[in-house]
Order: sequence, then C-alpha cells, then structure tokens
Amino acid sequence: MAYQDILDGIYSEVTQIENTGKVADYIPELAKVDEKKYGIALVDKHQNVFTKGDAVENFSIQSISKVITTSLIFSKIGNNLWERVGYEPSGNSFNSLVQLENENGIPRNPFINAGALVVADLMLEHFENPKELLLTFVRELTENPNINFNENVAQSEKAFGYRNAALVNFIKSFGNIKNEPEAVLDFYYHQCAIEMNCVDLAKCFQVFANNGIIPKSNKKFLSSSQCKRMNALMQMCGFYDQAGEFTFKVGLPGKSGVGGGVVAVFPNHYTVAVWSPKLNKKGNSFYGLETLERLTTETSLSIF
Repeated sequence: MAYQDILDGIYSEVTQIENTGKVADYIPELAKVDEKKYGIALVDKHQNVFTKGDAVENFSIQSISKVITTSLIFSKIGNNLWERVGYEPSGNSFNSLVQLENENGIPRNPFINAGALVVADLMLEHFENPKELLLTFVRELTENPNINFNENVAQSEKAFGYRNAALVNFIKSFGNIKNEPEAVLDFYYHQCAIEMNCVDLAKCFQVFANNGIIPKSNKKFLSSSQCKRMNALMQMCGFYDQAGEFTFKVGLPGKSGVGGGVVAVFPNHYTVAVWSPKLNKKGNSFYGLETLERLTTETSLSIF
C-alpha cells in the first residue's frame, strides 16, 4: 500500500475544505493553539512511519489518554473493572451528569468524563505512583523519553474544572470513588495534559493493532481478549456522541480528544493519528474526521 502517496493526496483534498470547526476555548490553554495546524502520521504493521503536515509538533492529547489509563487498569485488575464502570455507549455529552443518578453512580463507559474519573480513582488505588507509571508506560509505547505532562494545561483544566469536580463528588456520594476527590481530579487533569505529536500517538496505539503486544519489545501487555475489548470500546464509545457516525463513515476503532487529536486503529495493518485543533459541534476534530473517512475510502480497508 502506497501510504505516503495516499496521505499526500488526502492532505491536499482536506485543506481545500472550509474548516467550520472551533478550537476548544473552555480550557484557556487550549484556546491558545494555532487553529491552522494540521498533521497526519500513519505507522504500518512493519513500524514504517509515514507523515504529512504538522505531524511532529506536540499537542495535548486530552481524552485520548482515557484509552491508555483504561488499558492500564484493565491489565491490572481484569474484568473487575466492569463492576465500577460500564461498557455501553452513553448517548449523552462526554461531561454529562444526567445518567449517573439513575444508574447509581456507575458511569456508562470509561471514555466519558465520569467513567474516566472512576478509572483515575482505580489508578490511585492500585498503583503506588500512577502519574509516574503512566508516563513511563507512554514513553515505552512511543519510544520517546521526552513525553511529559504540560503543567500549564493541567492547571488550566483545574482552574475551570467545575463540572468535573461536580462529577467526582456526585460519584463519590454513591461510593464509587474511594479516594479524595482532589487527588482523583489531579491525576485526571494530568493524564489529559500529556503532550505528544502525531507520530508518538500512532506509535502509542500500535499495541491495540498488534493483539495486545508492544511491537518493539514483543512484550505482552493485554491478552487477546482484553485487546479485543479495548478496540470494541473505542469503536462504540471513542468519539463522544458521534461514535455511531464515525463507525458509519470510517469503520475503525479510535479515540478523539478536544485538543484536536484523533487516533484510529486498523488491527494487523496500521495505526493513524491526525491533529487539527478546530472541533465540530460534537467535540471532534473537523479535519481529523474528514481525513480518516478519506483514508478508509481510498484504501478500501476498514474492519467492516
């Protein structure tokens, strides 16, 4: 597959489309990002890297980090995870409180904010230094020792994180948060503030395209069954309440973040990451989704 030619063509096509999205401004640090940035990186099953545009410029991965933390705690406690958080699409906004009361404080899935906060609580419960563990793991997956938290972004999220504070306290009232809310929020804000570029992100998700095995080290991180379930979660829940449309148009498991990043997985073939900060009304990168729809169309390859 001539991936470089395909990326070159897609980039040319997409940049001709008027981007009607808007940069996330409810986190002030994210609002400072150049809205014209647009990068693509694809890593194939042989670890060949193909790039176009701003593919090696760092950005805040935001909710994409939820896949990483969920997989870490899933690898640690197995199916006990699903006693604390579900695996169904929510159908509501990623920061909604609506369903929690009716469902006794059990979030629908780990990729909405409520579910990610429960996962953050579990990370604090089961790992001695979860921030360090998370960074070490991400650096291993990306082979980039320089990946770190952006403290300015983390503090910006903290300063304006009223709804997340409401969520974690509300869940705690049901007994589904065990640690102090401030500690859970601190970990959550830092995981969202991880910075990497498109190449890093595509490499990071290779483990999900490789049956749970980290490609370079050949280390088994997730069982085949666990990897299948992580990909299923990304397919059903990875794009907020636009997951159905993403499946319909793109046909790959993936995850988006309000920093403008999008990553998708084609098991046994490739991972691809796109960054473009302007978001559509559902909170997903406008150019990111346009790019991935064209990629699966032009390659005639998807999981469906």
